[in-house]
Amino acid sequence: MARPASKTAGPTKRERRNRRPVKPKPGRPTAAAAARLEAAILEQATASFLQDGYAATSIEAIAKARSVAKRTIYARWSGKPALFRAVVERLMAQWLVLTGEWEPAETVDAALRQAADRIMAAALTAEAVALYRLLVAESNRFPELPRMMREAGASAGVQHIATLLRAAIERGEIVEHDTVFSSEQFMHLLLAGPQRRALGLGEELRPEQTTAWRDMTICLFLGGLNSLRLPPPPKE
Repeated sequence: MARPASKTAGPTKRERRNRRPVKPKPGRPTAAAAARLEAAILEQATASFLQDGYAATSIEAIAKARSVAKRTIYARWSGKPALFRAVVERLMAQWLVLTGEWEPAETVDAALRQAADRIMAAALTAEAVALYRLLVAESNRFPELPRMMREAGASAGVQHIATLLRAAIERGEIVEHDTVFSSEQFMHLLLAGPQRRALGLGEELRPEQTTAWRDMTICLFLGGLNSLRLPPPPKE
């Protein structure tokens, strides 16, 4: 009598589990993806700070608007002050690119015209005016804001002007003087009025009025420099 064929035992539960495809664990984002995420967060932070102000902006609100976790932001910046500084540095970098390379000029008048055009083009953008409004509104409550601006490169324009004035002194066009002080005065003359008007404190300048403002500023500034008189040399 033939023996019945034995039934082949099916796979055990452990074997079936081991046969299931293993889902790959999510890895770290690539450098390019991380850079895109950081840029997106900074873009949102810029919009939030400039629209809502420094005090009213929170890390939580930025994270929610960007659909990321708060820890994603804290992993890159230690807190709101660090994030705001990164925003200012980003804006400064954009404006420095906008001003471009300053080509050598034969006269101090031509050099100042070139510099003024580029400085005004950067300082009167919508984002620059919004940042200026934020500083005016909140610098008393947050004295670190002007310091952050300086550290992020806000003084670059003054340094550029001082450099071209130093070159004019070496050419004998203007007398020896404190070029850093005069550069700061030039920046005030050039920007204070147009920025106030851009904030709504007066009628905003039209393009032809902006050009006229530039020319009158340079004329007044150079007139002041040309009127300087060096003290007489000490008697022997």
